[in-house]
Amino acid sequence: MTYLNDTLPQVTKPARYTGHEWNSTVKDWEATPIKVALSYPDVYEIGMSNIAIPILYDLLNSQPDVLAERVYAPWVDMAAAMQARGIPLFSLESKHLLKDFDIIGFSLGYELTYTNVLNMLQLAQIPVLAVERDDSYPVIIAGGSCALNPEPMADFIDIFVIGDGEEVLLELVESFRNWNETGKAASKKELFRQVAAIPGIYVPSLYQVEYQADGLLKSITPTIAEAKPSIQRRIVTKLPPPVTNPVVPYIEAIHDRGAIEIQRGCSRGCRFCQAGIIYRPVRERPKEEVLQAAGELISNCGYDEVSLVSLSTSDYAGIDELVTSLAQRYPNLALSLPSLRIGSFSVRLMGSLPARSKTGLTFAPEAGSERLRSIINKNLPEDELLETAAIAFDRGWTSLKLYFMLGLPTETNDDVEDIIQLVNKIRSLGRKISGRTPQLRVSASTFVPKPHTPFQWVAQEDEPQLNAKHELLKQGVRRQGTKLSWPDPKLSLLEAALSRGDRRLGKVIYRAWKLGSIFDAWNEHFNYENWRRAFAESGLEPSFYAQRQRTLDELLPWAHINVGVTPAFLKREFQRAMKGGETPDCRLNACNTCGLQRWHPDCRQKHQAKG
Repeated sequence: MTYLNDTLPQVTKPARYTGHEWNSTVKDWEATPIKVALSYPDVYEIGMSNIAIPILYDLLNSQPDVLAERVYAPWVDMAAAMQARGIPLFSLESKHLLKDFDIIGFSLGYELTYTNVLNMLQLAQIPVLAVERDDSYPVIIAGGSCALNPEPMADFIDIFVIGDGEEVLLELVESFRNWNETGKAASKKELFRQVAAIPGIYVPSLYQVEYQADGLLKSITPTIAEAKPSIQRRIVTKLPPPVTNPVVPYIEAIHDRGAIEIQRGCSRGCRFCQAGIIYRPVRERPKEEVLQAAGELISNCGYDEVSLVSLSTSDYAGIDELVTSLAQRYPNLALSLPSLRIGSFSVRLMGSLPARSKTGLTFAPEAGSERLRSIINKNLPEDELLETAAIAFDRGWTSLKLYFMLGLPTETNDDVEDIIQLVNKIRSLGRKISGRTPQLRVSASTFVPKPHTPFQWVAQEDEPQLNAKHELLKQGVRRQGTKLSWPDPKLSLLEAALSRGDRRLGKVIYRAWKLGSIFDAWNEHFNYENWRRAFAESGLEPSFYAQRQRTLDELLPWAHINVGVTPAFLKREFQRAMKGGETPDCRLNACNTCGLQRWHPDCRQKHQAKG
């Protein structure tokens, strides 16, 4: 692709598109029968920080007859140059055109990347709508957390992978292998029929969706026998070996360090948290496997910093022993411990890290009042939070990040005032202990109700309500050393609408993209007017999806996706939340009968012990 030599000098960060990075895998194109493009619908630096892509890249390339290559969303300048010069979207490894691959797999982790998926397909010269793609085009698949409500993207995706991909992806490839070996004598539709029988595979074209006169969902019905009425999320019982030879980017990535997934899943049960539901149950990686992986990452990649990745890293059994062992075995290695639970143990753990590992501390109280923290099941007394901050200040930290949410269910202005009071108490505590005003950064994100959570029925607050709370918070924390940030409420409205949307939103996404919407997650490119027009021209309202309280008996657009945690459990949790009741962590207490005891041996054993 010699024409890239003329194009790349004219765009920002041309190394986003050059490939040839250390540890990248380039197989013989002609000699490898099955060709898969792993696609991340955001820029290279963000996609290279995603932990799922390296797992799938390593898994697929370990198959002798499969090659996997990567592609990321071209930034706006590169996309414009490609369109102007007629350059189709290509893979990084071999620069082959995406339309020449057999399978293109998108990782969907954030609703505001949906228009990027459409833009990447167009840049690849592949019809955006699934119904317009004949057998000459690649099969388009998608997975990731957003696939747990696949309906908004159903018009564009042929096959969704629901849940952990390590096992089901190989089963999907095996079906494609069998189809490929027949010379593709059968049509792609026949392939879809075959893969629909695989647990964890959802083929949206094989389902008929009907709506009631009032716009509510009436039914989601399979149209063939192979399509299951309920798609069961795939769960790997044991974590596969960690990837220790990932591709090393030439430019700085968002997370520019090695990563080891030490644990998958979280049992804390925060009621707003989708990840805490859809990645259950907790599965830990053995300590010795983590230690060995760290050494291999250093040797294979040259990293001098490794992140121990988990939804709640401090909940890993023996995390303090693991950190001590890593520091002893690799004395020059810096460690990053994201997602620590608030508590004195976490601060002491951070304090035990080598000096070069110590960065700013991040706390996520989420709510200012204990009443509201009980409702969201964030079981954290204020005394414990202040004690944690005091230990941090006493150990020399002078910079803290504090994460809160506004618009949580039952939240009042008094709860916002409680955030202000809590921030003031932490500031005063820091000044008293250290003798100087601590640097506090307060983030106030907007609550977005997510599918498969106890709050999936809750209405999101509207913009005037949120703006009033933002203003109250801004006035209250306007003190020396405190910085406050919050998202555009319109951005949160769109996220909620896409998150809880049905199949009709496909035409909204398509129209918004046609109007020019791409990189919606980037403030400088977010254009709400495009989306407002797209909803209006489609005869829909974002408020119908985002700001409407749903009844507990309403058929939800994702009702046919079985994540293992039952709707009955989610309803009990919602009702318990409205009463301010807390649900204890099932790893430390009795089984909460969330439904996973039917599917996972550890949960089944715990449940039987309870019985």
